[in-house]
Amino acid sequence: MFVQTAGHYDGQPMHSRSWFDWVAALAAVALLTCGSLSAARPQDNPDFTHGGVIPKGAKHDWNLGATGARGWIFSEKLVTTQARQIAITEVAAGSPASGVLAVGDVILGIGEKPFAHDPRTEFGQALTAAESTAGAGRLALLRWRSGETQTVVVELPVLGEYSATAPYDCAKSQRILLEGCAALARRMAAPGYRLDPIPRCLNALALLANGDPDHLPLVRREAKWAADFKTDSTWYYGYVCILLAEYVMSTGDDSVVPGLRRLALDAANGQSAVGSWGHRFALPDGRLKGYGMMNAPGVPLTIGLVMARAAGVQDAAIDRAIDRSVQLLRFYIGKGAIPYGDHDPWIETHEDNGKCGMGAVLFDLIGDEPGAQFFSRMGVASHGAERDGGHTGNFFNLLWALPGISRSGADACGAWMHEFGAWYFDLARQWDGTFCHQGPPEKGGDSYDGWDASGAYLIAYALPAHKILLTGKQPTVVHAIDAANSAALIADGRGWNNRERVAAYVALDDAELLLRLRSWSPVVRERAAMALVRGKEAIVPTLIAMLEEPQGAGSAAEALAARYGACQALAHLGGAAAAAVPALQTCLGHPDLWLRVQAAKALGQVGKAALPAVPKLLAALARAPAESDPRGMEQRYLCVVLFDRREGLLRRQLDGVDRQQLYAAIRVGLRNQDGHARSIVANAYDWMSFETIEPLLPAIYEAVQQPAPSGEMFADGVRLAGLKLLAKHHVEEGIQACVHYVRHMNPWESQLRVPQVLQILREYGAHAQPFVPELLLIAEYFERDEPDFPKQLSRQKAKAVRDAVAEIRAAVDRPALVRIL
Repeated sequence: MFVQTAGHYDGQPMHSRSWFDWVAALAAVALLTCGSLSAARPQDNPDFTHGGVIPKGAKHDWNLGATGARGWIFSEKLVTTQARQIAITEVAAGSPASGVLAVGDVILGIGEKPFAHDPRTEFGQALTAAESTAGAGRLALLRWRSGETQTVVVELPVLGEYSATAPYDCAKSQRILLEGCAALARRMAAPGYRLDPIPRCLNALALLANGDPDHLPLVRREAKWAADFKTDSTWYYGYVCILLAEYVMSTGDDSVVPGLRRLALDAANGQSAVGSWGHRFALPDGRLKGYGMMNAPGVPLTIGLVMARAAGVQDAAIDRAIDRSVQLLRFYIGKGAIPYGDHDPWIETHEDNGKCGMGAVLFDLIGDEPGAQFFSRMGVASHGAERDGGHTGNFFNLLWALPGISRSGADACGAWMHEFGAWYFDLARQWDGTFCHQGPPEKGGDSYDGWDASGAYLIAYALPAHKILLTGKQPTVVHAIDAANSAALIADGRGWNNRERVAAYVALDDAELLLRLRSWSPVVRERAAMALVRGKEAIVPTLIAMLEEPQGAGSAAEALAARYGACQALAHLGGAAAAAVPALQTCLGHPDLWLRVQAAKALGQVGKAALPAVPKLLAALARAPAESDPRGMEQRYLCVVLFDRREGLLRRQLDGVDRQQLYAAIRVGLRNQDGHARSIVANAYDWMSFETIEPLLPAIYEAVQQPAPSGEMFADGVRLAGLKLLAKHHVEEGIQACVHYVRHMNPWESQLRVPQVLQILREYGAHAQPFVPELLLIAEYFERDEPDFPKQLSRQKAKAVRDAVAEIRAAVDRPALVRIL
């Protein structure tokens, strides 16, 4: 997994605990429970009733709902199912838990029953039950204190029950919204209010979505702040634009429109050439800095631009940016969650840190029903452990959940809330009515720790009001699903957690797995495919039949889903699926792009037995991308299937391959938008003699000189491989190309690549001497002028250049040079 740093400002903590308070709380628990550990429990899962202590360095405790208490729960691999105790780490003075619970207490269960499967879930569900009318506000807990166990009661306000369609037609949701917004408004009105810009925008949006006119002065103040906002980070622009656009449309106050226009145009003009954004805006050449595309800020940016346009900001640059981003994101419809960056559709879980929720909102706003429907359904199916995770934290996984799910209707929202949202939201709600960010069960690297999550949750409760676009003011283009279909989607998301990813599927029989292999959900299909591997060759005839069966009574979408599933299973079977090669080859000619891709990927995994398919695969790669595939996504996958160094069908084996067909395929691959695909194709350089590769030198040189517009993190691979090849065969054009690349390469990790390129340049010997003055200027640039790069590393690069210059000046060898014809 790539390292992502959100670059956020330090936010105002949700609660006033300092680090020293937290350490003191842990120390109190340790003092009260010190002693030897129970021999029956692992050391990192302490039994606090037998001397266990919170492990050293543990930093994650949980808000325990409206009790006013916080507690630590053991977690393993992002799940809390192995825990059976909650160690109390904090009790707020004057809160419902004050006088009933104390630091050092251990909660062993609910009422008189010990925790049975997951203390976090069970405590959250007990909160929801206690706040209901039947629960009468009585939260009964099995408390252990200083060797004695007894049932105690925390008295909570009675809020009522969540309705079957919560938050719609739900008195409890309405009360939480009103009380939460009142508490949030008090917090926002307090002196010194300052947050990270994202939760700050969300808090203002929550008050706007609630629609209380008494809150408008606060929202107006926040809009004025947003209109003057400036930063070089893309992460904030989407949320600031959303706030400003929603404010303008809700109030008619056009005084902030100039600020909205400035922000929207900055975002539009800072988009990459392929329609994406990274941590920062794109360079003048349309490429992104660092390691490239980041959809977590990119999709909200697109939503912000769509809303800015709806608020009256009209500009051709904004229209182009929206169109390019939508075109990029549309590829993922029907294939998986919108991924981290310019990667494969994400199919490990139904959601990838909120980007499906974002996608549902975006496509709904532009009237794209297939996109809005698919991403909304993916959101419904994502709950439980799927929502617990998220790269650098799960803040966005919770923020965008219900706004995306709501596009599928009230029954879908209610089903999701009753499965997961109700207890999770109630656990995150503090005793003053605001909400805290709980984070994943293991908080190492959580970028959002301490964030005020009030706005994020209250926006969900404000959905029924339909006051702003984010909460459904514009009628959705998605057809609502009923309770039965909602329940089916919820079921599709069960059976997975980070600790036991396939256990639930492995327990199913083949008939059930084959049924799930036909699912609408690419995630369900993938999990079923992984479990079917146990069948090996025995299951292959059934999978072949799925590839070849006529459409029958089902819809075209259902028939395609079955074929996708069969390909996914065959890919997992690998060499055991050799008998399926003819059927998979037939799929390469299907009109559906994604079926062609899935068939190609399966052939690649089959291995040697799939070599007869190579001519068809090369021909497919050599074809110019279809009009419906402007980014050449099919070619991208084919590059990997054919040329991957470890699994490609042509790895180190080009005997018998038609040379002209190979050349045509390589030329197309080297022009793909994706730098990773180009770098994969460059593996073939090592498998070809100079005589064989000479006709490709112009294409190889072009790939060195013209960096790929996307996949920046991997785009240098093809450039380095090309430079090595040119130097190996002493191609004259490679000298200038090396010098140019030293100065103009992607700065990310360039301290590692600069020495590599200089070593390549040394192979030209004395031929490189005319470029010494230019190299010295480059060294001076690194040492004195290079922006946005650690000075120590810049000096390191400068030294490498000067060391190379010294060797080049002393060189006497002049190998015979060749030129590209």
